[in-house]
Amino acid sequence: MNLPPARAMPDVERQARALLDLIEADRSRQCAEILGDAEGRAAALRAQASEQARARMRQVFAEQRQRQHDQLAAALARLATRRRLHAQRRTAALLLLAWQQLPGELRSLWQQSESRAAWAAHVSAYARERLQPGTWRVVHAPGWPAAEQRALGSAIAEVARAEPRFEADAAIEAGLKIVADSNVVDGTTAGLLADRGEIEARLLHQLEPAMSDERT
Repeated sequence: MNLPPARAMPDVERQARALLDLIEADRSRQCAEILGDAEGRAAALRAQASEQARARMRQVFAEQRQRQHDQLAAALARLATRRRLHAQRRTAALLLLAWQQLPGELRSLWQQSESRAAWAAHVSAYARERLQPGTWRVVHAPGWPAAEQRALGSAIAEVARAEPRFEADAAIEAGLKIVADSNVVDGTTAGLLADRGEIEARLLHQLEPAMSDERT
């Protein structure tokens, strides 16, 4: 029986060891590649998750800001509505108070000679511009001094071409009305207050500066 040379055994061992080293090196390389790939994937996932978290946070903040903006806008709208309603109620109350006081104020003006003369002159001027010449009747509140009647009668006669007739009417609280045939210029309290809408519009025009100052 022939035996292999004595040196053959170490050569086989070296070859086997070298092969094992190659296998181990390849395994280490593959493990490193797998580990590196896994770490890369993990880093990418962490970056993606971090970006998603930041995006979600930005979305949450944006939603909170929008919600706060909407809540503030709604609160301001409610405040504006309440202020508008309050202003409307206050205006209505002021108009009602003024309307209730107007008849008394007009009576007070008629009782004063200076304002009564201006009142009668205004009604007379209005009538002289609109009524046809003829015999006019001046129907007035009781107690109007005769001297003032004569002064007004002279002014009317220049246009009417006749002295007017003066008639006291107990139903008239203050003022006068001038009648020519079927046409009437009504300067009594009832006539002056007949168009409530127009009077309230004028009152609002007078009250507007004061209400604007209060709003500011």
